[in-house]
Amino acid sequence: MKRAVAVLSILIGASLGFISCSGGATKKVPPSGVNTRVMVTQGVSSPTLSGGLFILNGETDTLASGREIQAGTSPGMIVLSPNLATLLTFDTIGKTVQVINTTTETNTGSIPLVGQTTSMALPATTTVGYAAVPSATSNLWSSPGAIEVLNLANGGVNTAIGVPKAQTVTSNSSGTQLLVFSNDSNSISVISPQVAVPPVDQGCDAAPNQVCTVIPGFDRPVNAIYSADGSTAYILNCGAQCGGTQASISVFDLGGLSVTATIPVNGATFAFLSGTTLYVAGLGTPTGPTCASIKSAGQTAATYCGTLDIVNLATMQNPYFNNPSQEIAITDGYHQRMDMGLGGQLFIGSTDCTEIGDVNFPNGEVRGCLSVYNTNNGSVIIPPDNGDVTGLQSFTSRYVEYVVEGGNLRIYCTGANADIGCATLDALQETQIILNGHLVDVKAVDFF
Repeated sequence: MKRAVAVLSILIGASLGFISCSGGATKKVPPSGVNTRVMVTQGVSSPTLSGGLFILNGETDTLASGREIQAGTSPGMIVLSPNLATLLTFDTIGKTVQVINTTTETNTGSIPLVGQTTSMALPATTTVGYAAVPSATSNLWSSPGAIEVLNLANGGVNTAIGVPKAQTVTSNSSGTQLLVFSNDSNSISVISPQVAVPPVDQGCDAAPNQVCTVIPGFDRPVNAIYSADGSTAYILNCGAQCGGTQASISVFDLGGLSVTATIPVNGATFAFLSGTTLYVAGLGTPTGPTCASIKSAGQTAATYCGTLDIVNLATMQNPYFNNPSQEIAITDGYHQRMDMGLGGQLFIGSTDCTEIGDVNFPNGEVRGCLSVYNTNNGSVIIPPDNGDVTGLQSFTSRYVEYVVEGGNLRIYCTGANADIGCATLDALQETQIILNGHLVDVKAVDFF
């Protein structure tokens, strides 16, 4: 069963230098000559193309001329350090983590993993990264699964820490504590990676020990969102959608390793935290509720919908739970992307959703895996496009959202602005960037 990539986990990385554009400092111009860079991974889709990273100008919506960074055969998901100087992308064909120095725009190394990963994390104060590899094996473990500790400075894997069926890994800001979520489990594993014994640590196979503590009592947990001060993790319990009972949010005290509250939600595989508001997306059941049972779904040819819950963490209240008149209908599928920038438009992406129509030959309703929730008026737009949503990127200085859907890059308007060709909210901007190949993820690597 799939698990969401730890979207909003604390993503951090190697302590390579990066000059901020804040405080009046002069920012060094990178080799591409662009100070507002956005990078997009290009997977292999034909024998004539090779995988790599496109460098885009996020201010002018153009491709940096002649600039592409090689990143293995078929790079996919992207993880960035908080200073944006280090980028990791996973090559799904080569099963390698590609390490990119965004300051020099060069590939500085390739770290092979023993299997596939859909989740990586980077702690801020170290030169290591972490990858969850559910198929990893060792004669020290009774079940496959491990967290592989990546040496970003010298390459290779420092340590493999045994965690059965490890699917998703998140990290606190310092990298001293990891939360690991395993396939089809009602427990979470709390890892202290700095005391693990290289090259292979028994880890959770012999828990509890100084490396691993297993905490039971959850309902198919799949991911975590950290509070701003880092003291609390909001655990997403997938519930019935993932073979459990009831989707919910567990408020988890990271110091005492205990659950202090549980808030039921309609579905929970991914979330986005804005202040004291937690937006939570999921299905709640293996199929999700019927669209006809949710008032806000409107007229659609899709049989099943997903739901968006809005949890007030100050009051621990969720008025949307089990309330068809209040529930917010979104596209179905497995939700694993969420992002909000200027304008208050919350972009929600899923994979394996119900496809309606054909965007290339539109005739009636066209529907894919993208939903846009307007936090100002509560409306939902399902843009007329098809395909899985695998990348989202907003900006602090522009009313646009970069979206990778169906292997293509789309630029959506999040505010009406004639200067950038935005006549209406949540519509495609007039200026688009056409890129070759099958695109997977998108991340801004400069502060703007």
